[in-house]
Amino acid sequence: MKSGQNTYPVEFQERPLFKAQGGPVPALLTLIIFLFVGSFLIYPVMLGIGKGFFSDGKLSLYWFGRVLNNPILMEELVTCLLLAVSTTLVCIIISVPLAVLRARYTFIGQSVLGILILVPLILPPFVGALSMKRILGQFGVFNLMLEKIGIMDFSAGLPPDWLGTGFTGVVILQSFHLFPILYLNVSAAISNIDPAYGQAARNLGASPFRSFIKITMPLLRPGLFAGGTIVFIWSFTDIGTPAILGYDQLTPVTIFKELSKAEINPRTFSLVFIMLASSLTLYLLGKFLFGQSAAGESSKATVTAEQHRPGPAMTLFIWLFFGVIITVSLLPHIGVLILAISDRWVNSVLPESYTLRHLVFVFNNADTFRSILNSIKYAMTSTSIDILLGVVAAWLVIRVKVNGKKIIDSLCMMPIAIPGIILASGYVAMTAPGTWLESIGPAKNPLVILIIAYAIRRLPFVVRGVSAGLQQVPVSMEEAARNLGASKLKAIVRITLPLITANIIAAGILTFSFAMLEVSDSLILAQTSDYFPITKEIFLLATSTGSTDAINQAAAMGVYGMLLLGGTLGIAGLLLGKKLGMIFRA
Repeated sequence: MKSGQNTYPVEFQERPLFKAQGGPVPALLTLIIFLFVGSFLIYPVMLGIGKGFFSDGKLSLYWFGRVLNNPILMEELVTCLLLAVSTTLVCIIISVPLAVLRARYTFIGQSVLGILILVPLILPPFVGALSMKRILGQFGVFNLMLEKIGIMDFSAGLPPDWLGTGFTGVVILQSFHLFPILYLNVSAAISNIDPAYGQAARNLGASPFRSFIKITMPLLRPGLFAGGTIVFIWSFTDIGTPAILGYDQLTPVTIFKELSKAEINPRTFSLVFIMLASSLTLYLLGKFLFGQSAAGESSKATVTAEQHRPGPAMTLFIWLFFGVIITVSLLPHIGVLILAISDRWVNSVLPESYTLRHLVFVFNNADTFRSILNSIKYAMTSTSIDILLGVVAAWLVIRVKVNGKKIIDSLCMMPIAIPGIILASGYVAMTAPGTWLESIGPAKNPLVILIIAYAIRRLPFVVRGVSAGLQQVPVSMEEAARNLGASKLKAIVRITLPLITANIIAAGILTFSFAMLEVSDSLILAQTSDYFPITKEIFLLATSTGSTDAINQAAAMGVYGMLLLGGTLGIAGLLLGKKLGMIFRA
């Protein structure tokens, strides 16, 4: 017998889970993923932007010329880009110091601050805009406080509007909502940096600051890109926040207004294409400049990062820094809660009286209660679809030797790079009057397209969450089960699935909660009151009449949204720990 020859019986010899090329089952699953993403992401987007290339039934660039030669539309697009860049830069300025301080030091209350820093995610910024107008407006709470303590005199002239122009207000609200996404990605990137690099630099005489600039920052580029991409695209295509603040000179708001009309002209879809092209161009540029790992970077740290215990002065500084950021970012949440329970709040720092009737109204009113039930129905169905497809996609990408796995991963991540307003525009085109899908269009019965839109938008959450779990489970455990006679399916069900259950649950509840509070798709695709989800009902309450009661009722719905998303983020954080940031990666 030759040396090294396998002496185990045939039935116990090691067998691969799948053939080298994947086999028929993975091939069928791959086809299903391609069909789903192709039919409900690529096709509607291509159909939508394609409508901008036709004039009078003929292929033409006429409408693009109309858009590009319209100075108002071009100014709106440039403003959108400036807004997105400004928001992303502010998020970087906030997030990087927070992540570095938490990674480099161990201090009292570290875990509490780590949880509180994620709280801004639980409130959509357009809901927070309701309260920030009351807090930072010309006659808002902040100015009234300054007047009471004698710093400001209203009789001397109009007090300042601390939100500034609509541009400034949108940047502030978006930044303090989105920076936790960047913080999570930067924190994950820091944990993967090998401390040996920094130690080597300091041994060669580099100061801590120079070591950070020359070593740490280049290695943080992939993490900055991953989180920055989401922040940029989110702020670039936000509809609700500018609309609530009355800042309508932005491309997404213009598209939203056009798509809400009964008749849609090709100019709208030309504008959609220009916006998509701008978004993808900047995404690819960022990917090229910042998305690649620095040369020589190790994928994982080879030694444990050294954490220092700061002295009293440094501890105080850390607490003050975290405290200021957390306090400012929680102002919208506090304001929404106060609005929801206020009875009379006129020219006073705090409400003169309080009531629970707005919170009760949400469940007693037929329209608001129906919107809650609709959102639960849409979110539960779309989350079920995402879990089924996301687990399959993650399995194909991480575990199976199937051709085109990189394409599968890219397709599943594509919804992050394609803004929700662009996808919604595609569904409007796909279900336009005169098409065979007209009956499920926004103005008739949008239930199906809302569910599909929610599922497509949140599929990356499940794929990334489950992939993180699969990467932690050694393939050898499945192979051992196979070598002991277990079938492929039994090895998966009995060994792997129990080990990644926490990841599936965490990704599922995050997917559900974010689907419940989906904004862009909801505002555009739900145009019939019987099918309004929560976010559309909040938007209408806040903008339709402008009455105090309606705004308070919108705030009350926002409070329930905060409780939902806050609870789910807490559970997901417990299940995923530091890998929560993987959910928000491009």
